[in-house]
Amino acid sequence: MIIALTGAGGSIGTVAVPKILENKEHECRLLFRDTAENRKKIKKLKSRFGNRVRIVFGDISDPESLNKLIRGCDYIIHLAAVIPPKADHDEQLTWKTNYEGTVHLVDSIIENGNSAKLIFFSSVAVYGFRNEAHYWGRVGDPLLPSVFDAYGASKVKAERYILESGLNTWVILRESGVLYDSMMMKNIGDGLLFQTPVNAFIEWITVNDTALLLKQIVSSEPEKEGFWNNIYNIGGGRECRETGYETYNDGFALIGGSAKKIFEPNWHCQRNFHCFWFSDSEKTEEYYHFRTETCKDFWNRFSGNHKLFRLGRLLPPSLIKTLVMKPLLKDKNAPSYWISSGNEARTIAAFESMEKYKAIPESWDEVDLVCEREGYEEMKDHDPRYDLSHGYDESKPEAELDLEDMKEAASFRGGKVMSDTMTPGDMKTKLFWQCHNGHIFASSPYTILKAGHWCPECCSPKEEWNFDALSKHIPFFAQVWYDTHGRDENYIYKVDEKGNLSVEKDVSETED
Repeated sequence: MIIALTGAGGSIGTVAVPKILENKEHECRLLFRDTAENRKKIKKLKSRFGNRVRIVFGDISDPESLNKLIRGCDYIIHLAAVIPPKADHDEQLTWKTNYEGTVHLVDSIIENGNSAKLIFFSSVAVYGFRNEAHYWGRVGDPLLPSVFDAYGASKVKAERYILESGLNTWVILRESGVLYDSMMMKNIGDGLLFQTPVNAFIEWITVNDTALLLKQIVSSEPEKEGFWNNIYNIGGGRECRETGYETYNDGFALIGGSAKKIFEPNWHCQRNFHCFWFSDSEKTEEYYHFRTETCKDFWNRFSGNHKLFRLGRLLPPSLIKTLVMKPLLKDKNAPSYWISSGNEARTIAAFESMEKYKAIPESWDEVDLVCEREGYEEMKDHDPRYDLSHGYDESKPEAELDLEDMKEAASFRGGKVMSDTMTPGDMKTKLFWQCHNGHIFASSPYTILKAGHWCPECCSPKEEWNFDALSKHIPFFAQVWYDTHGRDENYIYKVDEKGNLSVEKDVSETED
């Protein structure tokens, strides 16, 4: 069995490759850029696994390298991606890697016979942010990547390319936040640390469990019926469901601190992030039984593996706050910097207005923390009352879905179906659709109803985010967008080719 991997040197790939190779019948073919650091990683792998590790030096943007990587392989695990915080600082590289790299890879698979099975890692970031009004989410929910989030937006476009490409066998894994050993050191030097709202709902998963899932997928004989050619949300389940505040607290507890002692309430975004708790993450667990760790298990293991980190206990929390955290407030990726520098676009996206920012309590005693409310633990059991509507009768068996269901779904998205016929239950043959702006596009019913995509021109941001205007015409979006945005907000957020950000009023929507 030959398994090809992109991103093998990243946080997930570093753990996944050895885990996959525990099966002595497997060989891994890995794509690496030729750098001194990567050669050290390769030497380690070779010394442990010998010729069962094959290396292709190249780049995800180079079709020749990709052809060498995937020719004759059985599975392709596509992990290569530029992720935050790096994605926030280099949007061009993010799009080149995350979207264009995926296009090159998919094209190479098809050119090489279209027989290899693709495992594509997407992200919870494609959904955007949720507050407690709809803190449960599932596959098929609207894709509303947060304003200026090139990472989430690039994953939306990459997903759609896969869905509409004609690949024979694929699976898309929308993974939630991953707990891995180096995450604290990678993020503690960047203002991204403050972008997670304290009341964000996050269903974590550990890197070890992610690696085990990948091993189970490529080792499963016979293959699990019904698994392939679908999208799944990947999370750790009930014991990995937390809020942003709890996650901060877990990390600071290792050095004898707490979020309240080290942070101030107004250091954090109030919206425009991502994550929620998955109501459907049990599906992959039922297939592959990969969950072995909780958040508590991760932090215990982290503490044991990083004893030097605990030297922070020698410093009082007030000193850590002064020496480590306060300087980060001046980082260009920190909300406090957006406020102090007069970055209107970022301020509106994260807080709605300067007035709303100034209204954030100065004392933690005045902050309503969801995790401290009575009944919080009961919230971790899925409540379908918080599920979003997908605009059609989901109680019907998929085999019975027909053109009338497509019409209902299209209407809920502010548009209509242009095709006159559909074979009932055929979710993969493309139909023609029209959005409220008149754009006509061809997409499969699966892409629209089951994956949550809509108009590729209107609803797949890159240079512009205009969800305020779209939500006025698309009930599918409105049901969740207005949980965190005012109905009187009429903003268009823009990114130019140099990466400059701006925001302007949408006059046409205001007049309406």
